[in-house]
Amino acid sequence: MVLLQIENLSRSFGGLLALQEINFDLHEGEILGIIGPNGSGKTTLFNLITKFLKPDTGRIMFKGNDITKSKSHRICQIGIARTFQLVKPFAHMTALQNVMVGRMYGREPAQNKRQAKIESEEILEFVGLGSKRLTVAHHLTLSDRKRLELARALATKPELLLLDEMMAGLNPTEIRDALVLIKKIRDSGVTLMIVEHVMRAVLGISSRMMVLNVGEKIAEGTPQEIVRNRQVIEAYLGRESYARG
Repeated sequence: MVLLQIENLSRSFGGLLALQEINFDLHEGEILGIIGPNGSGKTTLFNLITKFLKPDTGRIMFKGNDITKSKSHRICQIGIARTFQLVKPFAHMTALQNVMVGRMYGREPAQNKRQAKIESEEILEFVGLGSKRLTVAHHLTLSDRKRLELARALATKPELLLLDEMMAGLNPTEIRDALVLIKKIRDSGVTLMIVEHVMRAVLGISSRMMVLNVGEKIAEGTPQEIVRNRQVIEAYLGRESYARG
């Protein structure tokens, strides 16, 4: 089933064209990895889907419905959630309180505080933060703050989850654990789009990949096809140690 359809999506900032006529489909149950050099439009694409930005042209369809002109809160309510490159939890609230905020909104919000607390505790256990549920957010490590950001997004009960550089700044062990968690989320029934610069990670977890360069889609296919694509190697992979290895 096609969950998300992007049709001729474009966005410019002044005279700079950030995205130019992007087209792709996302199927239910997939993990779609999105890669490309800095400034290629990856985060802009996420901002357009989640309505932090409005497209200049094009259309966004979710489950067959046109959501191009929907407001950001409505996007959350219909089942699309995201994380951000720079995690920004409510710093002086506990991990549990942070997730409870998410549980009161989004798709099928909790009906009362007790339900929100119980379900938020379950989500924190799921992401590996159960023992730190009463820890104030600004006392958490970077890895744990990223897990908290993820838990808060999951609290809105998304069908589609957009992860923006979740593994940036993590060490190899933390990256490995993050990949295990992402697979658990996919296995729970959530479809994912992942923007990531940690190449070994995104190549290893994605069922399909899309490559952006200077606002244009230059390739789409399986990870195996992407690493052999000459245009992708010249634009991006050739700069990475992965390609040299």
